[in-house]
Amino acid sequence: MRYSREELIKAVSGQMPEKRWKHTEGVMHSAVVLAKQYGADPVKADLAALMHDVAKFWPIDKQERVIHENDLDQDLLANDKQLWHAEVGYHVARHEYGIEDEEILDAIRYHTSGRVGMTLLDKVICLADYIEPGRDFPGVNNIRELANHSLEEGLVAGLDSTISFLLEKRKVIYPLTVLARNDLVRQLK
Repeated sequence: MRYSREELIKAVSGQMPEKRWKHTEGVMHSAVVLAKQYGADPVKADLAALMHDVAKFWPIDKQERVIHENDLDQDLLANDKQLWHAEVGYHVARHEYGIEDEEILDAIRYHTSGRVGMTLLDKVICLADYIEPGRDFPGVNNIRELANHSLEEGLVAGLDSTISFLLEKRKVIYPLTVLARNDLVRQLK
């Protein structure tokens, strides 16, 4: 890694509004708590959480260009633009900030969609993004409660919440999110 934690904090916080930085700090805190509770590496959780929204506030045309020019997941372009920043963030973390740990990079890449066969760190970052203290949406307290007992139960509830919201708004649901949710349900049986 080319940057110290302090340098990364300065670089990442400078790319987003103060409110989103507060969210990122909340995700960092929640990720470390979940990592310690469930046996993931808290240092990796902290770093993945720090970087998870690095490209969130980049202009959409810049995100699209990064996806095209770097042969990233082109399927994302046919889906909600809210998903793009995770793929772009994965690329930026690797190529601009020198993060080489595949586990951290994947946790950044899949924090919005989930995936089949999520790693422990994937689960921690995705769930921390749902439950960080600043989040306030219908059902978040239930997700937080479930997260106290099971990463998988918390994630299923979180993904169910996202899918329900998208259904309500008549938006396209990214297929990987449905597959991730179903995989987690199978793990619980």
